[in-house]
Amino acid sequence: MQRRELFRLFGAGAALPALSPDLFAFFQDAQPKSGYILKTLNPHQNTTVVTMAELIIPATETPGAKGARVNEFMDLILTDWAHDDERQKFLDGLADVDKQSNALFSKDFVDCSPLQQDTILREMDQKLAIEQQKRSRVIPRTPAGDNARLAGSFFRVFKTMTIYGYYTSEIGFTQELKEEIIPGFFHGCAPSNTSSKA
Repeated sequence: MQRRELFRLFGAGAALPALSPDLFAFFQDAQPKSGYILKTLNPHQNTTVVTMAELIIPATETPGAKGARVNEFMDLILTDWAHDDERQKFLDGLADVDKQSNALFSKDFVDCSPLQQDTILREMDQKLAIEQQKRSRVIPRTPAGDNARLAGSFFRVFKTMTIYGYYTSEIGFTQELKEEIIPGFFHGCAPSNTSSKA
């Protein structure tokens, strides 16, 4: 898969059920291997990403974003696929989360209570919804091209990467969606329900 195809999907916000088997396999290959070492996110940024992603997809009877190592997926995308400007925009967005948190609660996002963290994310989500609503009234929807890549607001990109990172991980796919990574069997020729008349 070409880099532009990956970012076209991120830019379009394509739904996971629409992924072809080849595309799904690509995203699974983009999952970090065991023992992955962060290359882009520093420890504070990583803790912020882990906390935010876990609030978006929390652990329930199945592991959440933290258990699926979504933070490592994001780091891998930012390191190996994003352009310098895209990477910097994402990191600036993370820094802005702390600015918002400090403005509201006088402390960094990771130092806030879960209720305060939830308040910040809900506010970001409301701003994103308003932005998307305004954009849909003004700009006709067109398929995202190569220039879409990691386009859009930081929180939109963050949510999209969280969803892709989670649902293409082994945990998200097998435990949450209860799908098999490799189908167990193939139903070839099956009898037809139509009868032929002579």
